[in-house]
Formats: sequence, structure tokens, C-alpha cells
Amino acid sequence: MIITRSPLRISLGGGGTDLPSYYREHTGFVISAAIDKYVYINLHETFAQEVIVKYSKMEVVSSVEEVKHPIVREALKLIDVGTPHLEITSMADIPAGTGLGSSGSFTTALLRALHTMKKNYVSRQELAEEACHIEMGLLGEPIGKQDQYIASFGGIIGMRFLPDDTVEVTPLQIPLEALHNLEDNLVLFFTGFTRSASDLLRDQDTRSRQGEKEMIENLHFIKQIGRETQAAFERGDLRCFAELMRVHWEHKKKRSAGMSNPAINEYYDLAMRNGALGGKLIGAGGGGFLMFYTEDKTRVRRTMCAAGLREVRVRFDFQGTTVVAQS
Repeated sequence: MIITRSPLRISLGGGGTDLPSYYREHTGFVISAAIDKYVYINLHETFAQEVIVKYSKMEVVSSVEEVKHPIVREALKLIDVGTPHLEITSMADIPAGTGLGSSGSFTTALLRALHTMKKNYVSRQELAEEACHIEMGLLGEPIGKQDQYIASFGGIIGMRFLPDDTVEVTPLQIPLEALHNLEDNLVLFFTGFTRSASDLLRDQDTRSRQGEKEMIENLHFIKQIGRETQAAFERGDLRCFAELMRVHWEHKKKRSAGMSNPAINEYYDLAMRNGALGGKLIGAGGGGFLMFYTEDKTRVRRTMCAAGLREVRVRFDFQGTTVVAQS
């Protein structure tokens, strides 16, 4: 039995510039942080020749080609497991569709489990690229690369996405006191809305490929916000980071009418009136989690919980995708 886990993530700056339609022309930059909420993969050898896959559904098939879950099928083919005698079970601390990068975490955890079974050594960079290859290359999903990379590496990292498809990963040099304050003062609340990111990202991808001026200029601005966020972190200026989040969110909403909705806007304004210094919706938009930076956590928590939102408390994860058990 092999058990692996990959962390979910919060995007802290530059989100959206990691799509090929943007970075192949303009170079992208994103800051992400891994959090202590995980996707788990349990890989177990079965006696019979079969593949059992358990997620929100259950599949029992006799060959890899029959597996309906697209990521599982392509991962099994990529790693070349041979004659299958496998049971694969996935679990997650937080469900998909909430903006925390669960698909990238699922893929990296699954690949790490399969490589461990095959006794392959794979670096974190290679693991992330394999996950990107499956989701973007083989399955054609209109997504970016940040989720797979932050899941694989963990920590708080800056990612530079180059036109030749390579990715440069740099851990941020945040002063220790600022790091502790950042971890303590970030609060996440579930909006109650789940969504697939595909439609919003496909719209951004299409408009970027067409060279639409408004979209490209918006992404240029968001990338600059990411650079300024890195500088704010590395000098320990968290109030500046909070203000940059607020500006980021205002520009992010301009990308698409589906980026927010009246209820999310009301929740956001409520938090900002009651102690939040800055915030944004995590992920592609349309639902999921609102994240705020505050120096008055008690007030913000009481206000948002009274409004019916559920808080999820998180810490940072610095391990990335790991094998947590093997027997």
C-alpha cells in the first residue's frame, strides 16, 4: 500500500498569467502558497487483474483503456503500469470546484504514488511538468501551470512562466516575523458557491489567443501586481500586500461578468467594512473561497460567520507532494 498527499493552494498574486495563451507571448508570473489541506491518494495492489478507481464514483474495469476518469487513465498510461492489479482511492480535505487547485493536487499525488510503486525517482520539477502534460497536453484543459507546481514544491513560491514552456521556481525570502504574521492573519471563508473553472478560463484563453487588448492589458496589470506582492512580502510589508490584494480583485472582476456575483460582492464588502484590510476570491472566480488579510481576526470571523459563511483555518505547507505511508 502506498499513500501520498498533495497540498491545496492559495494564489497570492499574478493569477491568470500562467496560461500558455498569455505566457508564450508575454511571460507570466504567479505567487502561490501551499496550505495544510490535502488531496490523498491510496494505491493498493489487488489480487485480480483489474483497475478499481474510487472517487466520487467507483469504477471496476479490466484494463487501463477502460478507465473513465481522464486523469487516472492518462496517468496510468504515462507511467506504463503494465498489467493492472490496482485499487486507487482518492480523498480530499476540501471538495473540488472551490478554487484551491484540487485538480493539480490530485494529479501530482497520483503520479507520485505511481512512480513510488515503479521505484522511479522523479524530481519536483519533473513531477509538476508531468502533471501539466496530462492536464494541459493530453486532456486539453484550458488551465495554467501554477497548481501543479505549487502542489509539487510546497511552500510560498514565485513562478516565472517562460515562452518556451519552462518554469522557474523561486522560494520567497519572507522575514520570519512577517511569515508568521501572514499565516496568522489570513482568513478564508467558503462562499457556498462551487463551480468549474473551465468556462471562465476558456473564455480568458480564447480572448488572450485573439490578442484582445483589454484582456492582455488586464493580465499585464495583474502580473505587475504579482511582482509588487513579492517585493512587499520580502520587505515584510503585509499592509501593502493587503492593499495589493484589494486592487488585484477589482481588476480581476473586470475580466469576466462571471468572475463574481452580487452575493460574493456583498460578502466581500461586509468583510472590508468589518476589519479586513484587503482580500480577493481565490481561483478562477465564480465561487469558492474569499480570502482576507486582517489584523482584527476576531471581528472579521464573527461578522462573516454571522452572515452564514464557514471559515476554514489553514497553515502553510512546506513539504509539497509527499509519500506519507508505504508498506
